[in-house]
Amino acid sequence: MAAIELDGVRKEFGDVTAVDGVDLTVPEGSIYGFLGPNGAGKSTTINMLLDFVRPTSGEVRVLGRDAQSDSVTIRERLGVLPEGFDVYDRLTGRKHVEFAIESKEADADPDAILDRVGLSDAVDRKAGGYSKGMRQRLALGMALVGDPDLLILDEPSSGLDPAGAKEMREIVREEAERGTTVFFSSHVLGQVEAVCDRVGIMRQGTLVAEDSVEGLREAAGADATLRIDTAGIEDGAAEAVESVEGVTGVTVEGDSLSVSCDSDAKTAVLTALESSGVTVENFETESASLEDLFLAYTEEDREVTA
Repeated sequence: MAAIELDGVRKEFGDVTAVDGVDLTVPEGSIYGFLGPNGAGKSTTINMLLDFVRPTSGEVRVLGRDAQSDSVTIRERLGVLPEGFDVYDRLTGRKHVEFAIESKEADADPDAILDRVGLSDAVDRKAGGYSKGMRQRLALGMALVGDPDLLILDEPSSGLDPAGAKEMREIVREEAERGTTVFFSSHVLGQVEAVCDRVGIMRQGTLVAEDSVEGLREAAGADATLRIDTAGIEDGAAEAVESVEGVTGVTVEGDSLSVSCDSDAKTAVLTALESSGVTVENFETESASLEDLFLAYTEEDREVTA
């Protein structure tokens, strides 16, 4: 069974179409990264999953149930970390988590949850004195109450320092290993690339790509970067590399070259250098990052099918 299913979902606000005919399936137990520039329709899509807004047309199903008619039942099995979460200033961290436990009628230890998200030394402090990162940790802890079947995380690393972001990634992986599905929206593309099984990219209300990161690389035809260290670059060597089929760019820095090329062209690049009298001392390949792919799929003049 899919954890999330959208079938032809469209949402209009007056004359504005925020989501335009989206079909999306998120398998149970997966970590799904949901990306797109501002205004792409991500937040509207998440709000339809939560039944905060309703689609103009199409069907939304969450955990096998209709997101509208079964929204109360669905929420009992959800954990949500919303973007822009705010705290009750006068309540302690423990009181926040106790409230979440009571709301879900869960059997959970608030101190254990707060320890898991790195707030063990602040359980009895009023949340009004928490930093932004601490508030984000508290929101994640509340989302984890009740061992949810589906976690919806909207910008979960917002306000977190590098250590906090690493801890968040570890929690996401632990939840996935437990069988939880994680639907993960973020502008921090490195976070998404580090944990997600599949990625969907929205643009102007449309899902323009959906695949694994590697699958998106292949579909976009994204170049690899071959970095080559040499004993010295002979005259004409860079030009010889530029003439290799599949090479789209060459940059020379001292005795090193950075070559943008198709994966199949790497051997030919090295051969061209050696034929030009260049001694290759070391080389390594860097694949296109998720940031590169995101730009490729969201640029206005670029159409890619995945």
